[in-house]
Amino acid sequence: MSWRTTCPMNERLKFIADWLKKEFPVTALSCLYDISRKTAHKWIQRYKLKGLAGLEELDRAPKTHPQATPEAIEKRVAAFRREKPSWGPRKLLHRLRIIEPRTIWPCASTVGAILKRHGLAKKRRVRCCVAPSMTTLSVPQRPNDVWATDFKGWFRTLDRTRVDPLTTSDLASRFLLGCQVLVKPTFESVRQGFEETFRTYGLPSVIRSDNGWPFASIGLGGLSRLSVWWIHLGIRPERTRPAHPEENGSHERMHRNYKQDMTKPPKEDPAAQQVASDRFRREYNTERPHEALDMRTPRQDYRLSPRPFPNRLPEIAYGKDVQVRHVRGDGRIKWQGDMIFVSEVLTGEPVGMVPLDDDLWTLYFGPIPLALFDSRDKHFHKFERIRGKNV
Repeated sequence: MSWRTTCPMNERLKFIADWLKKEFPVTALSCLYDISRKTAHKWIQRYKLKGLAGLEELDRAPKTHPQATPEAIEKRVAAFRREKPSWGPRKLLHRLRIIEPRTIWPCASTVGAILKRHGLAKKRRVRCCVAPSMTTLSVPQRPNDVWATDFKGWFRTLDRTRVDPLTTSDLASRFLLGCQVLVKPTFESVRQGFEETFRTYGLPSVIRSDNGWPFASIGLGGLSRLSVWWIHLGIRPERTRPAHPEENGSHERMHRNYKQDMTKPPKEDPAAQQVASDRFRREYNTERPHEALDMRTPRQDYRLSPRPFPNRLPEIAYGKDVQVRHVRGDGRIKWQGDMIFVSEVLTGEPVGMVPLDDDLWTLYFGPIPLALFDSRDKHFHKFERIRGKNV
């Protein structure tokens, strides 16, 4: 047999029912129900005034809120969020304090609560933690140490034209260097986009990309026509591991902001999309504060590269102890009387062979090791490379 359960409302109803019988005085009833005489008289009085409805609990919320955020502040925060739909509470608050320094603004958590009340905040999907990488990428110490580049991902403008935005950013300062909206991405259009960026900002030491076209290929060393051009300019190509976009995390995060601001909805045509992209880039660089920069803007941290874009493409040079061969039109080199295929990407380029022992040689293009050559089987073999260390 289970215990009987009850609740305060049931006890009040039974108390009033017993009081209405007039069999016991109020003092005896209060002892029976284990309440004070004051409480007993309170519920009797409420019953006399409102009937059974008077036995319900009253709302205990305060009728006034002296610490509440003023309505004008709430409206200003909500309006600014609608102007900057991809900005979070901290960024909104930081920018509002700059725009209106005399206004007393609430804290970031209160701004977040305001956004929720106005239906301007979306609950983020919980993502599983990504296992840390066992390899290391270049760590930028100053602007232009490492640039990141990628395609945003194609979409269609309102006139149904497919566009592919090509983006480039500086990883140290988060400065968005370029955002070219390409209708037909070709090697020439991509190279022209990078050339415009190089002429404006100078040359970086490293450019980090994924393993897709036109940044990489399946040939030796993963070189592509674009990365060969970079190496001529003294830029080292650096690629993330396949299926690991988190290794270019800050650039991917910028893409999420671009997608939210620029593609929902997209613009009328590619020209309008480029105008909007330029506006997004200006705002991203000069207005939007970054938590990774202690709420500074990228413009405040970025500096031009001391390495200008050259008027003439530099030649690839090797030391005296390197045996140099030129790649022929069919992608092969002549080695000890035999024709050995290297890569069509390197057609017309000089490559260097450095001996490791009597049978093994390392093939280089400029400072970049591409493969191991075994003179016994006369084939190039790929080797595992742990970010700057050959094993």
